[in-house]
Amino acid sequence: MGAAQEGSVVLRGPHRPRAISFRGLEVVGGWTLKVYGVSAEADVPRPELVAASVEAASWALPDPAQAEGRYGIGFVIAHDAADYCFALVDWWQGENEIHQRLFSAPLGRPDALRLHPGEAIGCVWELAVTDFERRAWLRHVLDNPEGPDMDAYLNAHFSGKV
Repeated sequence: MGAAQEGSVVLRGPHRPRAISFRGLEVVGGWTLKVYGVSAEADVPRPELVAASVEAASWALPDPAQAEGRYGIGFVIAHDAADYCFALVDWWQGENEIHQRLFSAPLGRPDALRLHPGEAIGCVWELAVTDFERRAWLRHVLDNPEGPDMDAYLNAHFSGKV
């Protein structure tokens, strides 16, 4: 396997940092979800995309929320991207696994989220949230000397520019 050729990645333009914001906690069908927003054009995604993302979580998450190896805890990312609307619905299962459903919709129809037809797991902005959540799970649940602290995990959230 050789090194990548210089210039082999075609960029649409220079990288523009995007604001990632914590939008709050939502309780949906027994699940407690951290809700995040990302937008290519504004500081926050459109409210209708955030609402549609939480609604998608209500039917995409396993039922019941709490079962063997499932804690009823997860996170949702609503991303008003440059080309589509995306919603990532993630939940913790087992002691160390993130499970995910990815949805997309046309930019003009953020309320028309459907399962995304592809193999993507997230872009660099969405994965910044996933990485934060992974680290928070390690710190507050897996590697906490006093034992798993779900409240501390739920109170840890990410906001910033990536």
